[in-house]
Amino acid sequence: MSTPATLIELIEGNRKIERSITYLEGEHNERRVSFGDLYDRALGILYHLQKLGAKRGDHLILFLGDNEPFIDAFWGAVLGGIIPVPVALGISDEHRHKLLRIARKLGNPYLYTDRRSLERIEAFAAQVGEAPTFAKLKSRVFLVDQLDDISRAGKTQVATASDVAFIQFSSGSTSEPKGVVLTHGNILANCRGVSEIAAFTEDDVSLSWMPLTHDMGLIGFHIFMFANRLHQHLMPTELFVRRPLLWLTFASSRRATILCSPNFGYRHYLKVLGDRPVDGLDLSPVRLIFNGAEPISAELCEEFLKRMQPAKLARNAMYPVYGLAEASLAATFPAPGAPLRTIQLDRHHLTVGEAARDTAPGSRDAVNLVSVGRAIPYCKVRICADDDRELPEGVIGNILISGENVTQGYFADSAVNATTFSADGWLRTGDLGVIRQGELYITGRAKEILFVNGQNYYPHDLEGIAQAAEGLDLGKVAIAGVRPAGAQTDQIVVFVLHRGEIKDFVPVANEVSRLINEHTGLEVADVVPVKRIPKTTSGKIQRHVLEEAYLAGEFANELAELAALRAARRGPVSASRSDIEEKIRTICDAALEGKKLDLHDNLFEVGASSLKLIEIHEQIDREFPGQVDLTELFDYPTIAELAAHLEAKLQANSG
Repeated sequence: MSTPATLIELIEGNRKIERSITYLEGEHNERRVSFGDLYDRALGILYHLQKLGAKRGDHLILFLGDNEPFIDAFWGAVLGGIIPVPVALGISDEHRHKLLRIARKLGNPYLYTDRRSLERIEAFAAQVGEAPTFAKLKSRVFLVDQLDDISRAGKTQVATASDVAFIQFSSGSTSEPKGVVLTHGNILANCRGVSEIAAFTEDDVSLSWMPLTHDMGLIGFHIFMFANRLHQHLMPTELFVRRPLLWLTFASSRRATILCSPNFGYRHYLKVLGDRPVDGLDLSPVRLIFNGAEPISAELCEEFLKRMQPAKLARNAMYPVYGLAEASLAATFPAPGAPLRTIQLDRHHLTVGEAARDTAPGSRDAVNLVSVGRAIPYCKVRICADDDRELPEGVIGNILISGENVTQGYFADSAVNATTFSADGWLRTGDLGVIRQGELYITGRAKEILFVNGQNYYPHDLEGIAQAAEGLDLGKVAIAGVRPAGAQTDQIVVFVLHRGEIKDFVPVANEVSRLINEHTGLEVADVVPVKRIPKTTSGKIQRHVLEEAYLAGEFANELAELAALRAARRGPVSASRSDIEEKIRTICDAALEGKKLDLHDNLFEVGASSLKLIEIHEQIDREFPGQVDLTELFDYPTIAELAAHLEAKLQANSG
């Protein structure tokens, strides 16, 4: 690959290369954009941004659901020295709140979005008292709907390696987002390190469904692929969620060699695949499937590889890696083609400063960990005690990183920056790990981050949402990410202080589940009544104590009594009163296995995650094309309400 010093040099150097990006919008719907066309389109968008008043050093929030206009605008901003700030569109109010928080933090940014999204932000801002923030943002908005002429080129700027390329705000957080500031030099140093180890060539073909607001999607599977002049395919995340089987169908038909997915993607694919045969797929060209973005499940890796064996997927294609936005993306890689390496450690001996203890595979105390390799070129990794003193190999510790690829800090956040870096400038990742035979294994997380569906969430943020339930105050609720034996991802468990009778706890549990689900799209596994919330002498909640008690079954009786009370309160399920109600009930029951919804059950109280809502909406849209918007499930969250709304629409249309 070429060695540009900035992203501007990169896109200018690639403009005459005979390669392209293919946007896969559906099974028979795709668009192909050459590198040259991408450059011209980016300049056309830059013209409009500059006409609007955007100049070098300004911030541009990218709030778009479609990959193609996102990529065009990203490069348009880069060429003009304007700093892109990708923000996930999402479907919940919390995503809109996050956008407003980021806008306020940035000061006076520009916004690139579509009219529909803008209208939703405006309505939400009015509801939550953020009208002044929105008004300021609206005065600097550029709507993709209004873009009808990109024939005129904007004026490109000259950048240096130390200039800010873009800002990656933390995903999943529901409080004040942290903006990772990445320079051109950071990103391209990481690109060089990744490319040297992964040995990309122009014969490789990449395919990704990861969102472009995620560092693996934007940096790993767009910028890095673009830098190596691969032909890349980008599939909308929403399409993968709705029709995950298309992912490997596309990989087979396009003869893709480079793929990626976190745990969530493999699990989602396998669940929908069921017992369907896969021998019609040819995955023999695939040489690397990057597996990262959340803790890696060895069991899930094995299940996926075994299931894909008839499709001729090589066993050594699974490529577990470790990275984070603060590293520009990647920190450690294994050798390509190396077999999946695992170790089994005693989960009770994973404390910082403690020597890791091996245990027998299958033991109830065993944690099965996957090697994520060694530090890539231009990046260094070390394991340290809580005082940043480096620990010897084989000892559990905090993971610190340093190198040309590592951010120099977070945007306008001196307090966080002061606690993030060691005295000698190493970045504290917040993750825990151990090195064995030179290779890194991730053992846990010091910051108690919950990893759900490839996103990270902070317990105190979710606790803040739960505390809106009637009678709950600060300190009366604790949330932990619990991973029961055999599970492949964290489950959200909410512990609520309750000293009364269990029957009085049912409405509290329902309200807490609904609030978290409605605000974040996350499914709550259990809401547990506890007699006390354990805390340290300094008042910090000891979530790990509650987590261990839950896993040990200490709350089994309370949970069983809760389940019995809920079942008794439900009584017989109401009969459907119309064909539309019955159709919607059938769709919901299929998506929410085992729930058996009543007509008046609230989808959010029964734990319909954002993925389930998308699945439900997709099926309703097939039955009643174009009649129900996804966001209307938030406005009409019961079968009865949604059916009545739909019936009114159909009657109005027929009239």
